[in-house]
Amino acid sequence: MTTTFITGANKSLGHETARRLVEAGHTVLLGARDRERGLAAAASLGARFVQIDVTDDASVRAAAADVAAHEGAIDVLVNNAGVLGRVGPVEEYTAADMSAVLDVNVVGIVRVTHAFLPLLRRSPHPVIVNVSSGMGSFGMTQDPARVESQYALPLYSASKAAVTMLTTQYAKELKDVKVNAADPGQTATDFTGGLGHSVADGADPVVALATIGPDGPTGRFIGRSGSLPW
Repeated sequence: MTTTFITGANKSLGHETARRLVEAGHTVLLGARDRERGLAAAASLGARFVQIDVTDDASVRAAAADVAAHEGAIDVLVNNAGVLGRVGPVEEYTAADMSAVLDVNVVGIVRVTHAFLPLLRRSPHPVIVNVSSGMGSFGMTQDPARVESQYALPLYSASKAAVTMLTTQYAKELKDVKVNAADPGQTATDFTGGLGHSVADGADPVVALATIGPDGPTGRFIGRSGSLPW
C-alpha cells in the first residue's frame, strides 16, 4: 500500500489529487491548515486528516511526528499548498508581500520536505511532487501562443520559478528520491477566478507524477502534455 501525504488538500487541486489517489488505492494523509475543513474533506474522501501549516516550523514538525507515530513512513510527498499573493499594480508591491508568497510557496516546500524526508527514506521508492506552474517558466510566459504570456503575476510567477528550480536541485542532491514538478495549467480555481480547464484536468500531471514507479523520471517539469520548457 502506497502512503501519500498532500499539503493544502482540503480544496481545489489538492483535494482532487487526494480523491484520485484514494481511488487508486493509496493511503492518503490529507494535510490542511484549518482543522474543521481538513477533517470534513478527509472524511468525504476516506483519507486521514493531518493538521499542518507550512509556514510554521512547529506545525510542520508536529505533522511529521503525527505521521511517524501513526503510519511510520510515507512513499509520496505532494507539496501542493500555495498562495497567489497580491495582484495589482507592481508599484504597490512591498517586500512583505513578496515574503508572504515565498514563505508558503517556496520556503514551505523546504520546511515540509526537510521534516518528512526521514519518513520518505523509509520507503523503497520515495517520490516528491512539487506543484509548480507554467507562470514560473521563462519559455511559457514569453511565448505569445501560450496563455501564460497573457498575464503579469510577478510575486506568484517568481515563487513558482523558484519552485521549479528548487525541484531540479533537490533531484540532483536526493539521488534516492524521485523529485519532480507538476504544472496543472490554467485551472478553474480561486486563483484564476474560475477560468481554465477543470480541476480534474489540472490534477492530471500531479497524479501522474505521484504514481510513477521506481524507473520513473526525476528532475522533470511536467504538464498535461508532457515535459515543459524551463
